[in-house]
Amino acid sequence: MSDEPAWFDTRASRTVHEGFSTVRIETVATPSGGTMEREIVDHVDAVAIVPVTAAGDVLLLKQYRQPVRAYLLEVPAGKLDVPDEEPERTAQRELREEVHHTADTLTHLITFHNSAGWNTERTHVYLATGLTSVGPPDGFVAEAEEADMEVVALPFAVAAERVRRGELTDAKTVIGILLAEPHVI
Repeated sequence: MSDEPAWFDTRASRTVHEGFSTVRIETVATPSGGTMEREIVDHVDAVAIVPVTAAGDVLLLKQYRQPVRAYLLEVPAGKLDVPDEEPERTAQRELREEVHHTADTLTHLITFHNSAGWNTERTHVYLATGLTSVGPPDGFVAEAEEADMEVVALPFAVAAERVRRGELTDAKTVIGILLAEPHVI
């Protein structure tokens, strides 16, 4: 993959929504002389953590997701929404907030584009080992969907098999479990 700039020329960009994400519509000139419009969702990057206990369980979260109108089992994750916070520090913060653990070791597995065809978000995925049970950070109060999350411990091999059977379908969870597998099993 080349690091050269795109050969498409952005001629105009207008923001049509600002909120949890920002939505822009860009008018782009193509090399063939035409133009096209593309909707782009700007969103901060995120982390996802595959926490594996000494007993070989992966800690997942049963969390409600409004876009799919269902509860999903997912690895802990969160946005890089604290200014100047490095992804590793965000991963430790999210582990503590969501599953009440810290990790002695974070192994970076991958940074991937969530959906490069329409949004800017990337997710940094880590394997977390050497877990220690702790309480939530001082002053942390779970809100919205986080207030309804349940921690579910599954043997890692069972979670990997559930990914292969299509029973765990959240992208960061699928990617994290499959990339962590050679390190765990």
